[in-house]
Amino acid sequence: MNIALRNTTQSDADALVAIRIAAMRESLERIGRFDAQRARERFLASFDPALCRFIEVDGVQSGFILIRPQEDHWLLDHFYILPEHQGKGIGAAVLQAVFANADVQRMPIRLGALRGSDSNRFYQRYGFIPTDEAEWDIFYVRQPGEPKQIS
Repeated sequence: MNIALRNTTQSDADALVAIRIAAMRESLERIGRFDAQRARERFLASFDPALCRFIEVDGVQSGFILIRPQEDHWLLDHFYILPEHQGKGIGAAVLQAVFANADVQRMPIRLGALRGSDSNRFYQRYGFIPTDEAEWDIFYVRQPGEPKQIS
């Protein structure tokens, strides 16, 4: 499996929204909060193509990631894998690459996950610790580990 991260542009916004909706739809429907227009508007309101990357697996768009660097942490603001590509280790591989960079820079990673979403188990499995909860989200942090030595 060959995973690559490809830059996005403003013209990719509709494709990114479609990925976000496809990835979140089941979780949002489960809690009665699915609204495609709201999902679109929330994403586009803060979309920065300079921070966003398509996740491609063997040349096929499989998801995207958007990380917002802050002064004292990185905010993993969006991380979606299309449902048909989930469970294949793609998210784990991308997350491990993010961890490697964050560890070198000694940066914690913060994120919010929709309450009731399978993503909560995923993030906890990879060392994210819950820090706070809101009506619809659970917030997490992962502290930097020791950078891995490449031999």
